[in-house]
Amino acid sequence: MAKEKQKQKIEIKNRRASYEYHFEQEYEAGIMLTGTEIKSIRAGNANLSDAYCIFEQGELWVRNLYIAVYELGTDNNHEPRRTRKLLLRKPELRKMQRRVKEKGFTIVPYKLIINDRSFAKLIIELSSGKKSYDKRETIKARDDKRSLDRLKKIKL
Repeated sequence: MAKEKQKQKIEIKNRRASYEYHFEQEYEAGIMLTGTEIKSIRAGNANLSDAYCIFEQGELWVRNLYIAVYELGTDNNHEPRRTRKLLLRKPELRKMQRRVKEKGFTIVPYKLIINDRSFAKLIIELSSGKKSYDKRETIKARDDKRSLDRLKKIKL
């Protein structure tokens, strides 16, 4: 009998995004990739820290998403920071475009995952920027939670 391949859970996060933005709504978008790009993502060689989303002619594109060059690729390898098209339904795109035109809203790429059907999906968040006092509150809440967890650990 053939053994089933054990699937790895690939999840690449933009950890800075939750510190910088208030998330309003989450969308799961497909992403158009080439063969060497998907192989590089499956190896975990991607970075979302500088990535951002923009609308061009009614389509949503992600820019500056870094996917490392696949080391076993040939001379047909991909460009690491090329612009990639995001795949969403038209009503979702129209709704997002209306919200982005409002003051203060932006689309932030938050997480890059490989789903159970082995497709690469980009979780994008419709969000608004945090003020400096919001960021301080976030840091304070995180520190309080960490100290409470330490106290619980000591008592056990």
